[in-house]
Amino acid sequence: MKKKLLWLLPIAAILLTACGASGGETDESGTAASNSGEAKETTIYLVRHGKTWFNTQNQVQGYSDSLLTEEGEKQAKLVGEGMKDIEFTAAYSSDLGRQRNTAKLILEQNKNDVPQITENIGFREKNFGSFEGLSNDDMNIAVAKALNLDYPEGSDELWDFLKEQLTEEELANKVAEVDPTQTAETYDEMHQRVSKVMPEVMKEVDAQGGNVLIVSSGGIIPIILESIAPGEYQGEKIANCSVTTLTYKEGKYTIESIGDTSYVDQD
Repeated sequence: MKKKLLWLLPIAAILLTACGASGGETDESGTAASNSGEAKETTIYLVRHGKTWFNTQNQVQGYSDSLLTEEGEKQAKLVGEGMKDIEFTAAYSSDLGRQRNTAKLILEQNKNDVPQITENIGFREKNFGSFEGLSNDDMNIAVAKALNLDYPEGSDELWDFLKEQLTEEELANKVAEVDPTQTAETYDEMHQRVSKVMPEVMKEVDAQGGNVLIVSSGGIIPIILESIAPGEYQGEKIANCSVTTLTYKEGKYTIESIGDTSYVDQD
């Protein structure tokens, strides 16, 4: 009898091995799990930096930089407080201090272990050439005059007026055209720079999925959106520390919200 049982054991082992190979692993409910695994989803929180000194003085900022104001720091902390329970797997900004410091203040409020901030120049604001540091009005009036437009005098009204008259591409190209030094970026130059940055990020984070924080600037976020989801951005305002949320899965981006200010509009 013992000899017969010993003879059957190798056969049983072979059968068990074959069943394991063909059936795959099972989850807690007993359902067979896929050996290949399901593609992971990434949620991206794309934040504009907090208010800066140049913002308060109506100065062109671009590649130039200025410190976050007290209000700007408060805005970043409010966003961080609102996102404190989100576990971020990666965080990005450009090398501009206003973006980096906004990202830092957001992560400082987080309850979880936070990633180091990776800097990528693709997230820099537009380069406005010789207009940088000057009044926004100087740049906008130069554009309006070049187009022979009967423009309003007020700063906010003039900017809104130009946004109504021109597309993002047309406005960027006109700024580059009227820049005396011809050093401002054209739309194509900006688009080429920006179109590389999201594929670089997703290549780094796609395998793990999860939540990604990106801090950029108001002029470049619309171009980021256009590069990954053409036609989805329809001129929505990108205010300081507004949050644009999108998801990425299997090569496709889905925009969930654009320019959400609910984190900072708490009064």
